[in-house]
Amino acid sequence: MAENEEDLTIPRAAMNKMIKEILPHVRVANDARELILNCCTEFIHHIASEANEICNTQQKKTISAEHILGALESLGFREYKHEAETVLKDCKAVAAKRRRQSTRLENLGIPEEELLRQQQELFAKARQQQAEIEQQQWLEMQQAAQHQLMLQQQNSKAEDDDEY
Repeated sequence: MAENEEDLTIPRAAMNKMIKEILPHVRVANDARELILNCCTEFIHHIASEANEICNTQQKKTISAEHILGALESLGFREYKHEAETVLKDCKAVAAKRRRQSTRLENLGIPEEELLRQQQELFAKARQQQAEIEQQQWLEMQQAAQHQLMLQQQNSKAEDDDEY
């Protein structure tokens, strides 16, 4: 639960964006913005409370869209109900579209077994490339070590020659 009234409001940035979209050529004073914000918050609280009552009456545990639509009607906001139904229909369409897009792999027309085979092939190729890189690094380290050893032997021989 929220601890104070500030936790129960619509974010101001979101409200300001809505006001600009709805009234692009109108300046709205800060106190008017605050009043709009408080009215929207109270409206949402009022509708949610009524929807919760409807939900409880039906012995349900989750408030559904139908409960919200019922709350609009029972509170005397029938004129909003049709628009809310339209928004609900649009939201369901967007959600369905997202679900369809989330199954893009299924729409590729490539069987899952083939996709798995291609994935395994790519993994094998990546492992082979990594092994080649590691082999090349190992060879370079060996050459560097041999070169260092050769230089040490030459220095040691030069020091021995200087002693005589």
